[in-house]
Amino acid sequence: MYGWIFRHLPGPLWMRILIAIALIALVIWCLMEFVFPAFVEYSPFYRDVTIDQ
Repeated sequence: MYGWIFRHLPGPLWMRILIAIALIALVIWCLMEFVFPAFVEYSPFYRDVTIDQ
């Protein structure tokens, strides 16, 4: 699947590498910004931890 995506990106090799890195960064950003916060309340490992001073 990744090979298919990489072969269909436009431009020379260096441009395809830059586009692939940008796409990976975009996917990671979307996961961190939208997906993971939506599921954190269902996680059994998440607790509101506060430190008393």
